[in-house]
This record gives sequence, structure tokens and C-alpha cells, in this order.
Amino acid sequence: MYDFSYAKPSSVPEVVRLLGRADAKALAGGQTLIPVLKQRLNRPSIVVDLAALGLAFVRRERDSLVIGGMTRHAAVAASAEVRDAIPALAKLAGWIGDRQVRNRGTIGGSLANNDPSACYPAAALALGATIVTDRRRIGADDYFQGMFTTALAADELVTSVEFPIAARANYEKFRNPASRYAIVGVFVAKGPAGVRVAVTGAGQGGVFRHSAMEAALTRDFSAGALAGVTTSPDDLNGDIHASAIYRAQLVDVMARRAVAGA
Repeated sequence: MYDFSYAKPSSVPEVVRLLGRADAKALAGGQTLIPVLKQRLNRPSIVVDLAALGLAFVRRERDSLVIGGMTRHAAVAASAEVRDAIPALAKLAGWIGDRQVRNRGTIGGSLANNDPSACYPAAALALGATIVTDRRRIGADDYFQGMFTTALAADELVTSVEFPIAARANYEKFRNPASRYAIVGVFVAKGPAGVRVAVTGAGQGGVFRHSAMEAALTRDFSAGALAGVTTSPDDLNGDIHASAIYRAQLVDVMARRAVAGA
């Protein structure tokens, strides 16, 4: 690693002030930042640790589930509130990485990084979540703007995520056997915003909604309704793990499994 300054402020305003510095980086769970620093792919002037902000919580608010930005994956997976309100979200969190990753990684860090193979972006997009920051509220449709790109400003902090409680929801994931990242993950939900289907791990631009599947499931929310719907390999990723054509087939299979289990 290169040398850098380290700060662990206890207030959101102080974090925002420090992140306003040139080349400052926020540290949530560190599951992306620490490897990047080790490989010397980034050289921040200061690393701002978010652990002392008190942003780790889960609570039910009427028809929404609110999760603090610093809530760790393991806490989401184990939460009785999450399992009761949105079981698919607890299932998703329990499938992230391994035990070590789940006990360090955070929901806010995952959404801020917007890795194209991450799981939480699919849940946020399919459930029509609202990402709450230190200064505004951003709907999921406006938040995700491409691979590793979001609507966040450089000094903006994810403080919580509000998930509308869906009547039916499920997540299915074809995992990389080593990293457990999603080669393809599909989250389906039927909730206040209607039927929504979000795909992660496959798109060249990161997480995306599958409009053809949404239209078919709006007419008939069943796995059989997707029998005539196919996914084009155009604009899908191809790498050593799976070609674009294989990923397109996986999207179709994971979607049918997700609906069947919803």
C-alpha cells in the first residue's frame, strides 16, 4: 500500500467534510477498498472510516423495511425483521461471499460501489428501493447509472436504504464457485411498484431491469409465463467464467427459478 492519512469521525457532517478532500476514500466494510489498496490500484490521500457513525440498524416502518448504510451482510441475513418482511432479502444477504465477507461487508458499501456482480443492486432495483443519503433521497431507477457508477456525489454518504415490502419476492443466483459473486443473479418482486425484475452479474452496464419479463409476469405471475421470453446476449458480459450467450441462458433459467420460489 501507499501511505495515507486515516480518520474515524463520529458524525456525518465530519465525514462529508473529510470526503470533500481531493483523493479521499470512504471505508465501510473494506471488501473492495482494501484489496484495491493492496494492489496499489488507488492512492487516496486519506481513508475515512465510517464505523463510528451508528448507521448499523434494521427497523420496520409501516410498509417499508429500513436498513442502515453500515449494516453488515451477516446482520441482514440473520435479522428477524428482514426475514419477516422481505425473506428474499435475507436470503440474498446470506449468499454474499463467505462468512468473513458477510461479517465485514456492508449494504451501503455495496450500493455505493455498484459492482456489476454484486447482489444488493438487484434487490434495490427490483424492490423499488430508495437510497437515502446525508442530503437527499434517490430512487433506485435513478441511482444506478452504469458499471461502478451511481448518482452519488464524491462526498455523499449512503445513510440508509428503504425497501418497500413486496407481496412476493425471490432471488436466485448462479454463483462463481470461488468468489461467490453472481455470474448471474435475478431478483423478482411483485409489490407497490408493480412487477419488477432486476438482473445482476450479466449486463455490461451493471444491474438492469428486464422489461420483457416484467410485462409477461404482470399478465401472469408464474414461471410458465416466462416460457416464451428470452434474453438477448447483446450487451451482456462475456469472460472466462461464462460467455454472453451462456449468461443470457442463465438469466432465463434464474428468472424462472426465482418466480417459482416467490
